[in-house]
Amino acid sequence: MRHKYETRGIALARAPSGEANAFVTLITPDLGMVRARVQSLRRSGAKLAPALVTFAESDVLLVRGREGWRIVGAVLRENWFARMRRSASNARAARVCHLLLRLVAGEERNPALFSVLAGLFEALATLPEEEWDAAEVLAVLRVLAALGLDAGAIPGEPAAFAPVLLAEVATERARYITRINRGIAASGL
Repeated sequence: MRHKYETRGIALARAPSGEANAFVTLITPDLGMVRARVQSLRRSGAKLAPALVTFAESDVLLVRGREGWRIVGAVLRENWFARMRRSASNARAARVCHLLLRLVAGEERNPALFSVLAGLFEALATLPEEEWDAAEVLAVLRVLAALGLDAGAIPGEPAAFAPVLLAEVATERARYITRINRGIAASGL
């Protein structure tokens, strides 16, 4: 019998596999970045579909098999895509997730990455639009730091996106953008 892993996860991307199956890329606090196969996810009325849409935060049940991870259960906690409501906030979240997917090769066990994304999604869903740019800059900088691509000081905890922190980031935006560009260049992207 295979061991089942129960954890929280945020769905970053989905890709079709065959007629009805799909691969879902999750970021989890315990297992890090996981790419898992899901049976019949694309069928009409699939019970796991609502919990595994892009930007959904769910409690997931994973099994590690010979051919990799499989998701065998999921319960939706928060649909961040629906909570963000605006295409501009969803686009900012998508850019950060796309960068994370490009930077992380394989499975990366890094709890800070989950905290950063969860904090960013909460900020984009609750903060006014004027603060979204600073939140995106701060999230990217924290992702780079968590992956060892930036060694500078970063204000606040990984999940903290308080207006005071974002005001500080907004005033130092040019300096943070320079650090981000250096970190991306160091990654070889």
